[in-house]
Amino acid sequence: MKKLLFLIPLLVLIPLVYSGCSRDSQASYNLEQIYREEGVPVKTVKMQPELFETWLSYNAELTGIEESSAHSMVLDMVDSIYVKVGDFVQKDKVVLGFPQDNPSARYHQVKVAYENARTTYERIKSFFESGGISRQEMDNAKAAYDVAAADWDSVRQTVEVRAPIEGYVTKINVQESDNVEPGDVLFTISQTDRLKTRVWATEKEILSIREGQKASAVWNGINLTGRVVQVDMALNQDRKAFGVVVEFDNPGSRMRMGVIVDVRINTYRNTGAFVVERKDLMKGGDEYFVYLATDGKAEKRKVVLGRQQGLDVEVADGLDAGDELIVEGQMLLEEGSRVKIVE
Repeated sequence: MKKLLFLIPLLVLIPLVYSGCSRDSQASYNLEQIYREEGVPVKTVKMQPELFETWLSYNAELTGIEESSAHSMVLDMVDSIYVKVGDFVQKDKVVLGFPQDNPSARYHQVKVAYENARTTYERIKSFFESGGISRQEMDNAKAAYDVAAADWDSVRQTVEVRAPIEGYVTKINVQESDNVEPGDVLFTISQTDRLKTRVWATEKEILSIREGQKASAVWNGINLTGRVVQVDMALNQDRKAFGVVVEFDNPGSRMRMGVIVDVRINTYRNTGAFVVERKDLMKGGDEYFVYLATDGKAEKRKVVLGRQQGLDVEVADGLDAGDELIVEGQMLLEEGSRVKIVE
């Protein structure tokens, strides 16, 4: 009796399983029949030449095309700051001042010595021109004056710190009354109409980079255009990479310096390329092929691949303008399959 009770569910289950398999087989058969009669539904894209580019991306810090910082040469307190960040200054303009009574600067002593040497030289030069003294005496006075002038200029630069280059004040590291030591950075002057950066390329990447290639830098929606100006020929042993210098135009000084930007170097450009997505490629052995819709049937076409960028692949050979590339439904196809193009 127990065996009979066990068999009853099995006898009920077997017809249900058989019925389900039968329905699946029938559905599969019906689908295959529809594909044979009406064609496999596919979507296509008409091939046309288009722009294809490849690039390498890096994150890097932007600096001025020329940038220079001034350092303190004395131990003292900042007395005056004559500019603010963003001001344009000419080379040698006084930007910051220290007290003139700093003993280590010897400001007043050197000034007096310079003025005395200048007065002496001018007087002796006048006597020489009137024939009153020899050239040797005039030359000695001129030499003493030149030495005093150089000392005076050096002392003035110690107390009156000047802009080392022409450009914009991009950073002031001190405030009035701050105490500084020799070597402390006081301020930075930069030329901001052009910017530059250095990126580091791997051994593989450097093979695609050369001088003159176009580049771009993007930060907070600001996009600058530029080009590669230097490609190192030797590997940097610390970074295990090759340095690449890129310069950018910065009209209106729109881009700030010191920011980390997304740098993109264009390594290849083809304005007449046939481009497919990686998903549209099929592989058989070492060869690639695509399916085209030709006269209502699937045509299996071998293609030769070129360069790749992201999901896009350049087809170097195998496609022509006007070819109907199948981009959906290709997994159900084989050579000669009937196809039905759907929107």
